[in-house]
Amino acid sequence: MNRKIRIGMVGGGKDAFIGSVHRIALRLDGYYELVAGSFSSDFENSKETGNDLGLENDRIYKTYQEMAEKESTRVDGIDVVSIVTPNHLHVPIAKIFAEKGIHIICDKPIGMSSEEAINLKKVIESKKLIFALTHNYTGYPMVRHARSLVQKGDLGSLRVIQAEYPQDWLTTKAEDSGLKQAEWRTDPNRSGAGGCIGDIGTHAYNLIRFITGLEVDEISADIHTFVEGRKVDDNAQIMLRFKGGAKGSIWSSQVAVGNENNLKIRIYGENAGIEWRQEDPNYLSYTKFGSPAQNITRGSNITSDEAKNVTRIPQGHPEGYLEGFANIYSDVYKELSAKIDRQEYDKSNNCYPTIDDGIDGMKFIENVIKSSNNNSKWIQFNSN
Repeated sequence: MNRKIRIGMVGGGKDAFIGSVHRIALRLDGYYELVAGSFSSDFENSKETGNDLGLENDRIYKTYQEMAEKESTRVDGIDVVSIVTPNHLHVPIAKIFAEKGIHIICDKPIGMSSEEAINLKKVIESKKLIFALTHNYTGYPMVRHARSLVQKGDLGSLRVIQAEYPQDWLTTKAEDSGLKQAEWRTDPNRSGAGGCIGDIGTHAYNLIRFITGLEVDEISADIHTFVEGRKVDDNAQIMLRFKGGAKGSIWSSQVAVGNENNLKIRIYGENAGIEWRQEDPNYLSYTKFGSPAQNITRGSNITSDEAKNVTRIPQGHPEGYLEGFANIYSDVYKELSAKIDRQEYDKSNNCYPTIDDGIDGMKFIENVIKSSNNNSKWIQFNSN
């Protein structure tokens, strides 16, 4: 392309955490230009945010509806919108922009239910749009290397998969302290029925699906709320039976004292096992049966092309959270720029999570809640 991708943002106003993360990520590789936004339901906040970002006043909008309408009619209107609001607004906003033919990058989870996500998919497909969901951990180089090892068959037939995502920031009732991040994440009207499982359990589940490609057959879940008066779960223990015979488990918690952002995954096959930890993301432990454990370093010459393609700097210099988001934005750029230029594009190269991953994540939340409400009964995973 002879220009940058024009992007707008909904949400992410002044002092909002995830909006700032997305803005750093979309700028990192120089592919995007942020030109429009409706950053807050408080227009003063939105104007201040837009002015701080150097936007033209007439492209700082009072509502996302106005933004979609006006940007879709401009010759220099946005190509794609980034949605970084609380969960309950994801689908309504995405639908408005999709109906105007604007591509979408959306924070996770996709929304409040699988039903609304499926309805959104119909619009996305009818308009032939790109929809990317920012499960950012799929953008880490060593996660993509892990995926390539599984796809090449280096682990052999998969047997056991364990994923954990413990945090401790909601150990006390932080939602009553004025902390906005805690307020909306523990409000089922804004976060959805799943608290901990929706916020971070979906990350652990998505990581399993991304790396292994396995589909869940049956699920047994026990979700619980430890903090008195909290309206959503803050701890979840989940057992998984996969199609093909592999077994798995997920533990997610936001009341696990001593854990900051301790996402990890272990995958064991008949020939080898791997382990990856988000808090030390530049290394992947690989152990072939009967051999010593091998610590594979991001940026080393033995990593896969999938990992090399999203590695920016030499080994020994840490890459992580922000770069993971940026890699998804860069993945989308490759397809979107080809679409704008009307060039052929091989979608088999795509690694970014799509609307199907979003629907799958909502199905996961719904099945977990259904099992837990039935005394952790094993239930058939409903993926239809």
